[in-house]
Amino acid sequence: MLPSVSILQQVILAVLLVATVAWAVALVRLLRRARHQAAAGRGRRPLLGSVPRQTGPGGPPSECVELTAAEREAFAGLVRQLTNRG
Repeated sequence: MLPSVSILQQVILAVLLVATVAWAVALVRLLRRARHQAAAGRGRRPLLGSVPRQTGPGGPPSECVELTAAEREAFAGLVRQLTNRG
């Protein structure tokens, strides 16, 4: 026992130490399981499988907006400004 530390502080220190060791063991087991599943190919799943298609036969039609000549010229000027800064 440590002479300058009370019994209550020693008990709390022991509880914290046990909790830290249990957390570390659980983390290591979780990481090993995840690595094993990824190596076996079981961890793979399709990305965004629940999101419906956005275009095509299953989704809404594509939208197209015609720009006026002034809008096209303004956009071209903006592109020129952005490309000249780089």
